[in-house]
Amino acid sequence: MKRHNTFSPKAADIEREWWLVDATDLPLGRLASETARLIMGKHRPTYAPHVDCGDHVVVINAEKVGVTGKKETDKMYYRHSNYPGGLTAESLEQVRARKPEMIIEQAVRGMLPKNRLGRKMALKLKVYAGPDHPHTGQGPKPLDLNLRKVNT
Repeated sequence: MKRHNTFSPKAADIEREWWLVDATDLPLGRLASETARLIMGKHRPTYAPHVDCGDHVVVINAEKVGVTGKKETDKMYYRHSNYPGGLTAESLEQVRARKPEMIIEQAVRGMLPKNRLGRKMALKLKVYAGPDHPHTGQGPKPLDLNLRKVNT
């Protein structure tokens, strides 16, 4: 009888890639879920949930990410200063004007594991508001997500 050992990836076995995603008119949720899948490494046959085996993802044109319906005015982002009465609420429209990178960062972070491994994975996401990014030296490969564009 043959024995088959279960493969468990080690840190030395992982070869990380860099992906470049253009967020122009892509739906926010679908973009975030595909990005989170790449960051966690679920697209690899050697995926293991206890190991950070994902890739780096650079998202450009975050200010042009698309949403449908009335989310631009109705979707709210909350944060608290930990002082009494310190709750701050902003609409998606206000966040897009102030810091558009935060929209995609928060959406992807919400789809990652809620533990120290998830916090480590979140560092592999690089989001930029415009079309320029400083990661050309890593040679990111353009990724076409084949998602239907949002008509805005």
